[in-house]
Parts: sequence; structure tokens; C-alpha cells
Amino acid sequence: MELLQVADTVAREKNIDREIVIQAMEEAIQKAGRSKYGYEQDIRAEIDRKSGLINLRRFREVLENPELMENEVAQLTLAEARKIKPDAQPGEFLIDDLPPLDFGRIAAQTAKQVIMQKVREAERARQYEEFKGRVGEIINGVVKRVEYGNVIVDIQGRAEGLLRRDESIPREAFNTGDRIRAIIYEVREELRGPQIFLSRSHPEFMAKLFMQEVPEIYDGIIEIRRVARDPGSRAKIAVISRDSSIDPVGACVGMRGSRVQAVVGELHGEKIDIIPWSEDIASFVVSALQPASVSKVVLDEEKKRMDVVVPDEQLSLAIGRRGQNVRLASMLTGWDIDIMTEAEESQRRADEFKTRSSLFIEALDVDDVIAHLLVAEGFTKVNEIADTPIDELNEIEGFEEEISSELQRRAQSWLKLKAEELKVKQDELGIADDLMTVEGLLSNQIVKLGENGIKSLDDLADLAGDELVEILGADSITVSDANAVIMKAREHWFAEEEAAPEQAEEPVKNEE
Repeated sequence: MELLQVADTVAREKNIDREIVIQAMEEAIQKAGRSKYGYEQDIRAEIDRKSGLINLRRFREVLENPELMENEVAQLTLAEARKIKPDAQPGEFLIDDLPPLDFGRIAAQTAKQVIMQKVREAERARQYEEFKGRVGEIINGVVKRVEYGNVIVDIQGRAEGLLRRDESIPREAFNTGDRIRAIIYEVREELRGPQIFLSRSHPEFMAKLFMQEVPEIYDGIIEIRRVARDPGSRAKIAVISRDSSIDPVGACVGMRGSRVQAVVGELHGEKIDIIPWSEDIASFVVSALQPASVSKVVLDEEKKRMDVVVPDEQLSLAIGRRGQNVRLASMLTGWDIDIMTEAEESQRRADEFKTRSSLFIEALDVDDVIAHLLVAEGFTKVNEIADTPIDELNEIEGFEEEISSELQRRAQSWLKLKAEELKVKQDELGIADDLMTVEGLLSNQIVKLGENGIKSLDDLADLAGDELVEILGADSITVSDANAVIMKAREHWFAEEEAAPEQAEEPVKNEE
């Protein structure tokens, strides 16, 4: 019964199944038995689950064909077996009871090591199964030790979690014995056991803290849509209410700021802007850039980019310290945001108007009045005029069908001329056809690439985004657009890699 009591105690302490502990004990006794009677012996131990008695037996297999014998100690021929047991049959095991083991110091130490190893394995398996489903949950723990800024956390005596330095809030320090709250953001099964990774800088940690402090979020009445954080400094959180009678921002702030202050206290004074979520991206951006006021928002939905115009005196407030405010607003909305003053926006529009007017005057051989009318109607490129139906051009004030037709004819002639010039330039520079058709680049940009030695799709695919920007100029292409062009150029590489295994699997034809 003493063995069963030990098994019960270990199972309770380690929170694992009693049967696993007993099986570990049986394996330890078997190992000790083999060390005594010979490692080639088939020694098996069984502990009676009620009485705790140990049954130690030796098993020998009966083989009909002596040629199949691999272990002369643990196997017998049929003839040898029938000398011991006259009615022995092939495949049967002859079982001999062995006397109880008198554990020596070494055997006892070996048995203990086997048991502890099995218990550790079972404990690790239990920890992984328990915590893999708890990713995204806030845990309360105690700091066990601190190693080079990384904090080892005892999670209620059931497991250890790792809070790495880069997942901590900047400038916060922990000492052994401190109580700590963090979110489980990853559980990984490794050879040394499950690794439970914790975080206090993850945006989801803030969301879960609000869930604990605001009952309406816990109940699902208020939903947190987005969180953007600069850990330890500032954060923005977007919320929406499913009940029109409940103000989501007010509910999160709480009476006299009690709820939000509880979260701020846990995050060591991190300032939090609570913003109402809106499906209208322009309205949402205006709210996200608070406390700055916004005069105008211009959207480019295709590139998910927007120009935000603010009064001159609001520029520094909109950008924030080291660009923090606009960066968090961009993270919250998922859009690239470019902040400019009203004066800058006015100057840029004037420059664009002048550039486009000059293009139309040169390409269409028209006076500045017609060019200004085309720009005012929203035309930006010559090909837009060539492709626009005549009846739409006729709707421009002062235009008649004769003028519209002539403008289209001139636009088509100019485009044809430019195409011929481009073809000549392509041949001169040796630019490959595949580069001429790449998406996201204009013809003049492709020529510039050719002049810089980029003459094929593979040459373009080998570039980095900043290298492409350096060649074309920052005023011609942004880093994000450059990266998109390069990824487009690399698509044929991925297609070739996917096709290669399929080709390898085709049977080789025997040509005779």
C-alpha cells in the first residue's frame, strides 16, 4: 500500500493522473529488474492497483522456427519450451515469477530517476494541454526570477511563463516575489517542455484589461474593434456599442474616469485615447487623430492612403511627439496617413494644377483655357481623354462635339507617338518585353530603370524597395508602392517553384 500512497501524493502534487505515476513506477521496477537479471531479459513488473503488491515476471517467447530467433535469452525454440512445458505452442510466452527486488542504492536511484522523468513528461503534457487553449487570456502570477531582463513567472503553481524583455512595458522593473498580470500570447511545445510566452506590451493585453474593468465589454454590449499601442507611452482604442442607448466611450471611461484609470494604472501611466468606431473611414480618421482638429480628408481607396489637412497651428499636435499620434492613428485605421497644413495642401494643388495643365498644353497643342478646363474636370493623364466617351467630353462647359473629337484625335496621336518613342528607347537600352508590361510602373519610370541597368523582370525582382525608390526618386514612388511593384515582379518566381515539384513527379519516359 505504501507505493500506492506515494503515487497518490505525487499525482496530487503534480496534478497528473495517478495511473501515469503507477505506470512510471512499473517501468522503473522493470528497469531495475533487467539490471539485476540481464538487460536482454524480458522482465515485466505489475503493481496491483488495490493491494500495491509488486508482481515481477520474466517472459520468454516460444518460436517454431529457430532461424527467426533474435534474442536467445528472451526467446525459446519449440523443442526447448516443451522440455519446460509439454503443451507449449508457438507464439506463447513462458512466464516465470521472480522474487521481489531488494533495491540497492544504485538501483533505487535509477528507479527514482525513471519515475521522475516520466512524471516530468506527464506534467509537461498536462501543462501544454491546459495552456494551449488559454492563448489570449490574462493570467495572474508571481515573479519567480529575473534573468537579463527576462522575467520567469510562476502561474499559480501550475506552470512557468516567460515574459521576455521586449514584451514588457519599457522602463518597468520586476523583483522576485512581485505579483504580475500579463496575457498569454503563445504556447509552444518544445523538447524541454511547453514554453508559455507572456506579454504586457501586446495590444490585446490592453483590450483584455478593459474587458475586466468594463462589464459592458465583457457582456458583449460594447465591442473593442481596434487597439494601437506605443507601450508605456500612449495608446488608442476604438470601441462601438451594440446598444444605441449606451455611449461606448463614456462606459469605458467610467465615473470620473475610474475604469480607464484602473487600466492606466496597470500600464504604468500609459495615456489612452478612447475613440468611437465608425464605418466611415474619413470620420474615423478625424476621431483617431484627436486631440488635433482636421480640416479636410482626401482618400485614395485603391492604395489605402489618405491626405489629412489640418490648420497650420494644429500640425505638431496632429503629428504628435516623434510622429506618435499619426503613427497610432495609422495603426488603428489600417491606412497610410500623410499630414499636411492647409498652406501645404494649397501649394501642392497649385503645383499639380500647373503640372497637369502643362502636360495637356504640350500633348494636345491647346491653349491654357482648355487645359485648365480639363484639369478642373478631374483629368490627370492624356490616355484618360483618349478613352473617355465623346458624349461625356461634350458635357464639359464650352465643349462641343467638334472640339471633343479633335481633342481625342490629338490625344490618340500623342499616345501613339510616345509608344513609338518608347519602343525606340526600349531597343536602344535593351529592355526586355517582360519589364515593359510590369504593373505599377509608368513608361518613363521603366526607361529610367533601363538607364540604371535594370533591364528585365528578374533584375527588378532582385531589387529592394528602398533601392527602387532611390532609382526612381522619392517624388515618383513611395516605399510601399515600390515594395508592391517588386512583389509583383517576383510572382513568376513563386509560380516556377510551385511548378517544379509537379514536373519532378512526372515519370521519365524510356526512349529506346
